[in-house]
Amino acid sequence: MGEKVVAGAFDLSDRQHYRDKLRQCLAGLERLLAEQRFDRPKNLMGLEIELNLAGADGAPRMLNGQVLERIASRDFQTELARFNLEVNIAPHRLGGRVFDQLAEELRTSLAYAHRKAREVDAGIVMIGILPTLGAEDLVSANLSEVDRYALLNDQIVAARGEDFTLDIDGVERLSVTAESITPEAACTSVQLHLQVTPGRFADVWNAAQAVAAVQVAVGANSPFLFGRELWRESRPPLFLQATDTRPPELQAQGVRPRTWFGERWVSSAYELFEENLRFFPALLPICDEEDPLGVIDAGGTPKLAELVLHNGTVYRWNRPVYGVADGVPHLRVENRVLPAGPTITDVLANAAFYYGVVRALAEESRPVWARLPFEAAAANFDTACRYGIEARLLWPRRGRLGGVGEVDVVTLVRDELLPLAAAGLDAWGVEAVDRDFYLGVIEERCRLRVNGATWQVGTFHRALEAGVGREEALAATTRRYGELMRAGEPVHLWPVGVGEVAALG
Repeated sequence: MGEKVVAGAFDLSDRQHYRDKLRQCLAGLERLLAEQRFDRPKNLMGLEIELNLAGADGAPRMLNGQVLERIASRDFQTELARFNLEVNIAPHRLGGRVFDQLAEELRTSLAYAHRKAREVDAGIVMIGILPTLGAEDLVSANLSEVDRYALLNDQIVAARGEDFTLDIDGVERLSVTAESITPEAACTSVQLHLQVTPGRFADVWNAAQAVAAVQVAVGANSPFLFGRELWRESRPPLFLQATDTRPPELQAQGVRPRTWFGERWVSSAYELFEENLRFFPALLPICDEEDPLGVIDAGGTPKLAELVLHNGTVYRWNRPVYGVADGVPHLRVENRVLPAGPTITDVLANAAFYYGVVRALAEESRPVWARLPFEAAAANFDTACRYGIEARLLWPRRGRLGGVGEVDVVTLVRDELLPLAAAGLDAWGVEAVDRDFYLGVIEERCRLRVNGATWQVGTFHRALEAGVGREEALAATTRRYGELMRAGEPVHLWPVGVGEVAALG
């Protein structure tokens, strides 16, 4: 959304002026595409991980300001609530031993951040939703002390005009209301960026949409919220409802939510940016002084600031991104479907699978999106969120008969998608040792039908069976999770149960 958004009131002319600027930016993007001004292929990937702060008791700590002061690194930033942080890893070229390099960087960064957090009785927990969060933690008073978050909250609340309803019917039912968007902060994710040329963008985005459900099913790590066991990956329904600017009447009319899977395959990046303008009113009508068309006329590269800001308030699970580096524009696909954690090895296994399978699917002669209805891809996403690694998904059948059939996700991954991912990583130039190790983690998860969500649920129920109360069972599960997360073995090797739990610190 931009780092320097200053809170203030908006009047009617601000919104009209912003809409005009958005149209100019969109025209500028169209010209840049037509004039082929975009960066050449560089095989660049990027990685962001949202994190939680929790104390030795497993409960959230509202201390990100103090922790960030102690970390004192540009790699770490605030996130929506005061128990959140985000770590950003500099772009890397896909190839060689890139995943092991990333693992070393992340281990060093997160260990340092954890040491600094311990100075204020907190610790870093990398998990999709912190199981110990309560409704009392997710209130506007706990928003991070950053203008853009307060402003975004004010605008979404004003657009909705009433309390937010959080209603998720999973293993158990959660039905509560919230006065702010702060429940969104419960959702901590991994964002995977891939720089692509305009000519390749649509194929990569379509491939990412097709495989999003598989990513979620295999990587699910968010089964609890407010003490209830919900979906295996509860972030997507929570994020949708916590940012929903539509009152029930607009939902009934079919108005699109701002957290959105989409509704069709695309043929260009331009279509996604244009849809964002056509379907979604501005939340933050803040105008830049730049004349984007004038900059292009002068031979320069426009920032397209209004387009970038607006794009950041439409929460697609695969988001198009426009950026400028060294004076040259580029496009990225930002994959936002994965939860954080459980370990650095698990995060990078998820990343290796994604980058490999998307490359392979994007280059198929009969692409999956030509054989899979978009409605089936969207339905798959919901199914994967609900059932995780036990999900059964719709997928194109192999062979001459064709058509779409239902398949167990672990069978789909092991028989079809892992070989494609391996071929895709080979095409990127990733060394075999990295390829085999990280894809092997995915294969073992599928063989054992274990991921972060299954471990959390199994450990929680083991504690309940031992006579521990629900609240303490969730706290013990969180403490044990933190211990095993820092030990670093991938989650499929974790023993189920709280065991002799060490403190988070």
